[in-house]
Amino acid sequence: MKRVLVIAYYWPPSGGSGVQRWVKFVKYLSAEGWQPVVFAPSNADYPSLDPSFEAEVPSEVEVLRGPIWEPYSAYRKLTGAKSTQVTEISSGKKTPKQKLSLWVRANLFVPDPRVGWVKPSVKTLKAYLAQHPVDAIVTTGPPHSVHLIGQRLHKDLGTPWIPDFRDPWSRMYYLKYLPMTSGIWARLRKMEQDVLDQSTAVLTCTPQVQAEFRAQTQTPVACITNGFDEEDFAGPAPKGDGLFNITHTGLFAADGNPLALWKVLEKLAKTEPGFKQELRLRLVGKVDREVLDAIAAAGLSDNVVLLGPLNHAEAVKEQRSASLLLLPLRNDPQYAPILPGKLFEYLAARRPILGIGQEEGAMAQVIFNAQAGITADWENPAPMRAFLAHAWQQHCEGGIPATTGDITPYTRRATTHALAQLLEKVTQNE
Repeated sequence: MKRVLVIAYYWPPSGGSGVQRWVKFVKYLSAEGWQPVVFAPSNADYPSLDPSFEAEVPSEVEVLRGPIWEPYSAYRKLTGAKSTQVTEISSGKKTPKQKLSLWVRANLFVPDPRVGWVKPSVKTLKAYLAQHPVDAIVTTGPPHSVHLIGQRLHKDLGTPWIPDFRDPWSRMYYLKYLPMTSGIWARLRKMEQDVLDQSTAVLTCTPQVQAEFRAQTQTPVACITNGFDEEDFAGPAPKGDGLFNITHTGLFAADGNPLALWKVLEKLAKTEPGFKQELRLRLVGKVDREVLDAIAAAGLSDNVVLLGPLNHAEAVKEQRSASLLLLPLRNDPQYAPILPGKLFEYLAARRPILGIGQEEGAMAQVIFNAQAGITADWENPAPMRAFLAHAWQQHCEGGIPATTGDITPYTRRATTHALAQLLEKVTQNE
């Protein structure tokens, strides 16, 4: 059996579906003839964890650990902040301390605050690989500093290397809010270009990012989307409580606050008999205060059920028992190429999806092709109103039917098979 070294910052992952990507790959790779070895930090300052994912990692998988230094604890001492994040990188107002921390993050930690992991990791892994060689190396980011580890190992050892981009790098939507100097910005772009040009193959998880990278490098660029694990959705769906439940799982960020939706729901609550009494907004995970304030302004605070962070299995139950699933993207034009990982679990839940984002973006295409719901622009309430009114009518007439579109290309077994084929290709070409 061939061996692949997977270098991943998040291990075990948080509940984020995009970060689950490599736990699921690792779970199924051995069935494809590849034995994974995972390298991750021993003392990472993770914002959150879902320990339930550890049980999914096969016992024979070797997990290596290496120490990392991160600036977050120093930041918390300086500012008194409780979050593990230096600041929320957004267009919102910042305190003087937040502005200073953003400047430090942008210009002293390049390409990101986890860059301190690169040098010690290269040293540790070179010693390990001298005794335990592998056939291929994969680095998965963000954080994209992880790719610098693979780049050095590939250069020094010649082992085929694939950087996996779960998100864009220099085109990531929030980078415009970082006060980088022109010199630092040029350095970041060169880092990205060198990674693309020097790797054996590049992997992305959305077709749009794949197209962007193909225009940027001569290195082959593959696309393997995120997906869902059929085992997580086995068995009959749990029964709902009979109410009209609109469910959102995961981080509900202020820059994805669907203001038009709350107004649509406010109007339906005033005009549709019984709607206000039966509507529930079930929110799983962290919800920014601005979102809750907007819901309150629409007179819907009593309809909110705040469930807080749940483990993955509990979140899946919420998805499967929902009337509708809500998926608002960040309200930013640069978010159009991004496919949120939880989209694929929403598909597997077989409940209709109300997506809010670019109507021609990557998410909209997947939802349309899977016949799983609609995507409406943030400022376009008409399709939201029509979708919700139709769903409410179905609810009143006996229940909202499950979606039935083809989602087999998004199973974790299918995506892992595609990964194994890519690994075979890069090792045969070396």
